[in-house]
Amino acid sequence: MLLTTIAGSLPKPTWLAESERLWAPWKLEGVALQEGRRDATILSVKLQEDAGIDIVGDGEQARMHFVHGFLANLGGIDFDKKTIMGIRNNRYDAEVPTVTGAIHRKGPVHSMEAQAARAHTTHKLKFTLPGPMTIVDTIADEHYGRREDLAMAFAAVLNEEAHELQALGVDVIQFDEPAFNVYMKEVPDWGIACLERAAQGLTAKTAVHICYGYGIKANNDWKATLGAEWRHYEQTFPAIAKSSIDQVSLECRNSKVPLDLIRLLDGKDVMAGAIDVASNAIETPEEVAATIRAALAFVAPEKLYPCTNCGLAPMTSEVAYGKLAALAAGAALVRKELRAA
Repeated sequence: MLLTTIAGSLPKPTWLAESERLWAPWKLEGVALQEGRRDATILSVKLQEDAGIDIVGDGEQARMHFVHGFLANLGGIDFDKKTIMGIRNNRYDAEVPTVTGAIHRKGPVHSMEAQAARAHTTHKLKFTLPGPMTIVDTIADEHYGRREDLAMAFAAVLNEEAHELQALGVDVIQFDEPAFNVYMKEVPDWGIACLERAAQGLTAKTAVHICYGYGIKANNDWKATLGAEWRHYEQTFPAIAKSSIDQVSLECRNSKVPLDLIRLLDGKDVMAGAIDVASNAIETPEEVAATIRAALAFVAPEKLYPCTNCGLAPMTSEVAYGKLAALAAGAALVRKELRAA
């Protein structure tokens, strides 16, 4: 019980990409880049093991960005046709490629890093993919016209990729949907249907990660406008609870999310974020334990998975892996308490 895991991304080694930066360009190229991405994946897995994490991930070491890393091997996208567009309802601007034709996979996208991670750990392995709604919110469209049609096209190729990852030995497949905290009305209208399509037929555990974003200025400024209580989950959790998705990730540590909203996820596994991604301060094990105890008021310990609030990519490795060690130590404290009770 209380198996620890990560939301997704972790810092890349400084020899692979610039540190403390999202969308950081690669420092290597050609064969050296391919080998570097593989080696960084293996290193990330081993560092998670050393920190005491139970369900490890690839750390998204082979991707420049969690969305565009998946898009790189899809057809129907013109990467030379860049558009500046507002992301997450214009929270910030980004230069994105453009959909100009029917979306299709040209081949496996993440098999290299999944194979590398699986070969170098005996722990359970989680792999993250961007969710359909979040992809649609991170790319320009000149072909489909309707966001829900484009999302369903992406859901189909995500499902193909997810089945291949499952065949490679991935135990948990997580779809990242930060857009669920922005377009709440669309979630029950078409967001859940697209998420279900992405997960269709999988026998691995399925998860959806819904956060308030990386710890970057644009996200932190947005959160400062949200008031005394962040109740976005209240609008989407009932629809998610009715879905076939097994696990749901949410922010808890240093957020203003009322934890009783967890009750809306009755029956689901809950990945409770006990690590703040908007601060470089490394939590103490007791601070992590306090967050876990608070979440346990609303979910059974066998269904609670202590996690990070979001990805840790923009941090230094020292801070990020220090936080993971605190996550593991805090979960161990609460496990000990529960066994003694």
